[in-house]
Amino acid sequence: MKVERTKKASFTVIGREGSTAEGAGFVQRLWQEANAHFEEIAGLVRRDAAGNPAGFWGAMSDLTRSFLPWENFETGLYLAGAECRDDAEPPEGWVKWVIPAYEYLYTEQESDRTFPEMLQYLKAHQLSLAGAVHDFTDPCTGKNYLYFPIRKL
Repeated sequence: MKVERTKKASFTVIGREGSTAEGAGFVQRLWQEANAHFEEIAGLVRRDAAGNPAGFWGAMSDLTRSFLPWENFETGLYLAGAECRDDAEPPEGWVKWVIPAYEYLYTEQESDRTFPEMLQYLKAHQLSLAGAVHDFTDPCTGKNYLYFPIRKL
């Protein structure tokens, strides 16, 4: 597992929000809904110099929307969406989160074991989470990553 470090300024994600209270499969349902209606936010999406979307995020937060880790990594909120311009206003049915600036450790999500392996990595390196973990999909490569915030900026 290759672990990298980066700093990311505060950024905006507009997406479909759900909670673990909705039961098994809620994350997949959120992504299906977001993907089926992506054209509604396409004009708000932040893009790179080539016109590609900056990225798709599965942003997470505790139930208070304080961007703390899920309680026991089992209870929390999830936002399936795209990185958008900070001044963007979400259309009806969409939710806007402004993710705080953090320093992250991130790694490609290679299997279902990646998350617990990264938690073990943090423990072994005497690091702790400063916020909730986020999923990131790079639209240019299609690769999925997990971002572990280790310090609020």
